[in-house]
Amino acid sequence: MWRLKIAEGDGPHLFSTNNFVGRQFWEFDPDAGTPEERAEVEQAREYYKKNNRRGPTSRPWPSSDLLTRMQLKKENKHIDLSLPPVRFGPEEDVNYEGLTTALRKAVRLQCAIQASDGHWPAEHSGPMFLTPALVSFVRTCVY
Repeated sequence: MWRLKIAEGDGPHLFSTNNFVGRQFWEFDPDAGTPEERAEVEQAREYYKKNNRRGPTSRPWPSSDLLTRMQLKKENKHIDLSLPPVRFGPEEDVNYEGLTTALRKAVRLQCAIQASDGHWPAEHSGPMFLTPALVSFVRTCVY
């Protein structure tokens, strides 16, 4: 099973001035995980293979970091992600309670997919430089 290694370094040619914060790499261990976890990973892989073609060029879609998110949610299981989804219809008025619940759910998800060294691992993390300030601000308002 593939596993994302975060903030680790080893080897004679690797050195770090910040203890490898933000460094991430994938490692394969065929015996890692429980049979249920392996089945879940295999299901995500099959879903990606089945749905990753777009148009005549047949170039693949980005992976959406499914394996990364699954791993991080498992590692950060102390964060409660059981809030029900909030959906507003086109004719409904947005109310304070629904908005607060949706915002709380979004912030908890961002906290759950944050790595142990504080960064958000991603296949493409271009706009993610905005996330830390947003999460810090919302934590003070919502929690």
